[in-house]
Amino acid sequence: MKLYLIRHTKVDVEHGICYGQSDVGIAESFKEEAKVIKKQISDIKFDKIYSSPLSRCKKLSEYLFGSGIKYDDRLMELNFGDWELQKWNNLRNPTIDEWMKDFVNTPCPNGESFIEMYYRVKAFVNETKAQSIDNIAIVTHGGVIRCILAYLLNEDLKDAFKREIGYGEVAELNF
Repeated sequence: MKLYLIRHTKVDVEHGICYGQSDVGIAESFKEEAKVIKKQISDIKFDKIYSSPLSRCKKLSEYLFGSGIKYDDRLMELNFGDWELQKWNNLRNPTIDEWMKDFVNTPCPNGESFIEMYYRVKAFVNETKAQSIDNIAIVTHGGVIRCILAYLLNEDLKDAFKREIGYGEVAELNF
């Protein structure tokens, strides 16, 4: 079985804004970025296609595959709670300092921790692994891709952000 992890294209959000599960728009470069992704995967027959229901992933998955897409809330980005749509630089308080020391286990105020996101993503992966299929496309977010890779490659979650995952990147993973 092969997983094709596809990160959404660039978003139309000011640099430095925390947007996690906020349903933000996509950049004007969407069509050009989506064409590049489509070309990378055009020769692959996908048995299953999954996507985050957030519009930045939904629009890309519909562009790439048209129909037959299963939207799954477990593929949504980290819920940053009270920090959603706030400037990272404006979050200077004891809560952000505590979170930065241990983002894996410390939840965002009224949001979730990275370990909570990891467990929901892990549940999705385990359910998917139980299927007898060849190729699966997953259109999702950078944080979710990091969780999948950490789980399947048995990596420590605190190191998940050492790996750069660019907008529109396609990662192929055998398992």
